[in-house]
Amino acid sequence: MLQKTRNWIRHRSKNAAKSTENSKFEESSIYSDDLDLEFEKLEAPDTKNTDVEKEQAVLDISGDDSPYSEVRAAVRNYDEDIPCNTIRAWAIGLFLVTIVSAFNTIFSMRAPPIVIGPFVALVLAYPMGRGWDLIMPKRTFKTFGHEWSLVPGPFNRKEHVIVVAMVNVGGGTAYSTDILLAQITRYKFDFGWGFAILLTLSAQCLGFGLAGLCRRFLVWPAAMIWPGNLVSTTLLYTLHDRSKVVEANGWSISRQRFFLYVLIGSFCWYWIPGWLFKALSIFAFPTFLAPNSVIVNQLFGGRNGLSLIPITLDWAQVASYLGSPLIPPVQTIANVLFGTFIFGIVTTAAVHYGSNNAWYSAYVPITGYETLDNTGKQYNISRILDEHHRLDVSKYESYSPLFLSTTFVLGYGLAFAAITATIVHVVLYHGKDTWERMKQARNQEDDIHMKLMKKYKDSPEWWYVVLFLIMLAMAFASVLAYDTGLKWWAFIISIILAAAYLIPVGIIQATTGIPISLNVISELIIGYMLPGRPTATMIFKTFSTLTVSRANSFTEDLKLGHYMKIPPRPMFWAQVTAAVWTSILQVVVMYWALGAIEGLCTKDAVNQFTCPNASMFFNASIIWGAIGPERIFGSGRIYSGLMWFFLIGATVPIIFYCLHRRFPKSFFHRVCWPIIFTGLSLPATPLNYFAWGIVGFVFNYHIRKRFFGWWANYNYLLSAGLDVGLALCTFIIFLTLSFTHTKAPNWWGNNVVETTMDFRGTAIQKSVGDFGRFGPSEWH
Repeated sequence: MLQKTRNWIRHRSKNAAKSTENSKFEESSIYSDDLDLEFEKLEAPDTKNTDVEKEQAVLDISGDDSPYSEVRAAVRNYDEDIPCNTIRAWAIGLFLVTIVSAFNTIFSMRAPPIVIGPFVALVLAYPMGRGWDLIMPKRTFKTFGHEWSLVPGPFNRKEHVIVVAMVNVGGGTAYSTDILLAQITRYKFDFGWGFAILLTLSAQCLGFGLAGLCRRFLVWPAAMIWPGNLVSTTLLYTLHDRSKVVEANGWSISRQRFFLYVLIGSFCWYWIPGWLFKALSIFAFPTFLAPNSVIVNQLFGGRNGLSLIPITLDWAQVASYLGSPLIPPVQTIANVLFGTFIFGIVTTAAVHYGSNNAWYSAYVPITGYETLDNTGKQYNISRILDEHHRLDVSKYESYSPLFLSTTFVLGYGLAFAAITATIVHVVLYHGKDTWERMKQARNQEDDIHMKLMKKYKDSPEWWYVVLFLIMLAMAFASVLAYDTGLKWWAFIISIILAAAYLIPVGIIQATTGIPISLNVISELIIGYMLPGRPTATMIFKTFSTLTVSRANSFTEDLKLGHYMKIPPRPMFWAQVTAAVWTSILQVVVMYWALGAIEGLCTKDAVNQFTCPNASMFFNASIIWGAIGPERIFGSGRIYSGLMWFFLIGATVPIIFYCLHRRFPKSFFHRVCWPIIFTGLSLPATPLNYFAWGIVGFVFNYHIRKRFFGWWANYNYLLSAGLDVGLALCTFIIFLTLSFTHTKAPNWWGNNVVETTMDFRGTAIQKSVGDFGRFGPSEWH
């Protein structure tokens, strides 16, 4: 079988091996054009066919480089003997992660939030490193016989990676702070500092232990490319590389200058859709022409409609929800767009405008993520709770069942389908591969990057096991030592659920760049196991969902270190230190904000510090914890039909797998149903999906195919420059204008959007009429 696979690939690639042998990488260029043209035949990583034998055959032909053009365009196939575990790297890393983590924690409480993203931190770290070189003494010190220096040569890319890794794992906002804010500001009780630190620390770090144990499946294989890392590696090489650029498709501008121009252009341009001409952000011109037409606003609205003519000149609308479209392979983009079209447009329209008025859709918006009562107003949670913030059934029965928008309902169904589809997909297409890697462990054949990494001492797996056990004990303490309502056996189930899904979800994200969340399935499970316990629901969801997402975040960082040839042991300690330190820091910052920001997490909060994420947590805890899934999705309930999506998600991948086996040369092997089912996920709208997909197709299909040299040299830099410029401009607008309550220019380009039903969220076909309510006459 292995020989047949090798022959098949050689037949398709012909002279690839020869090109690889004769082509030399130059410091001034990522790769030679001849090599790229040959390797183009290997295409992007196939998310279906990554078994060990085929991968080995590809590696045999690719020789001393990655078989995937995306990786070759962004990662160099050699190592450099430069230091990384330096005082300079640790000092800059700890300082930067402290500032970024504290800032993001505070401003995550604002609506809309202001976030310092990873690329902004990456760029900021570079001048900090260069400034350190100018300020600190160059002399060598000697301590206990060990020589060291504050400036062991110029600030280099490996030190830069250590800084970036620390910010990546510690710079984001801790999931658990939203639980704590919901408890303190909405439920009006506080377990204290001990609970807050135990919960945050264990929730943030449990995933790291599992990530280290899954490296042979998610880090070491060449097929696990983790597309998001490719922008980081490209930017890191660009900042530290001063060599001459080889002309690519007529472009000879240096990569540093190209990145700087894009950053400045992105910064300057966002002032237009972000402040001066806001209609360009969502240019739904049919709604401008018919602002009070329900159908027009439902079909063409970009905020609360289907956006059938998706036009936006705002990079925030393109990339804020799904990430940069310049990163994922075109196959992934096609799958997402197919899902958006089938479910976000066709299915949504069929359900919403159907003659049977399914889900009482005529009385609710076609899109949106608000929860409604039977009068069409926002669901008043306080009307169904007792004094202990648990469901009062009599109050619930005298008030109203819960109603959701059409896309909100379908989004839940697709989330159900994605969970079962992920397991079935990975078993069918990656089961053999995973089993082989489990048996072979470190004895499997390595690609060039793994070969280069073998010169360094690996971080032993028992380190990760010990870390996992410590965090597990702390998690048990947070659950059992306080009156959370979460039983010990339910907590164990949350960890089992996370462990079961870690590899399947990780494989999908590593090969496509699209994350799949356990958010909905974890809420469904705990809602049935322990109904009427909203606090237990929030904590269960945190440990199941966050463990997987944090594990994948740690794994992605480990792959970044793998690409950049960072020794595993310094990488381990950098990640652990940053995660532990920022977990404690964010709890301190949260309690400080509760005392320092007037009206925090209320509608009257200063500068819009209304805590939108904590509010979503609170509402979800009521829906899934207090009301419970049985009253929403159970037999005979309004949304009971959604439970069929579990079966759909398990069945459809099997059908397409059989079709692929029957017609191996057809397009069926490119269909990935777990990704298709992510094509409708609020709060992203169809506008966000379509704009993301169109831009992605232009660059990752059209430009990549016709101007491969340009794409390889500049594509990922373009993505990074647009992201950094947008983030800096958003930050400046907030500090100089929004924070000072300065109003945007009063003219048509800013006002026209606010005149539409789409903007106001009032595009609803039917009113409640004389009875003042809609829906069933009885509910229990």
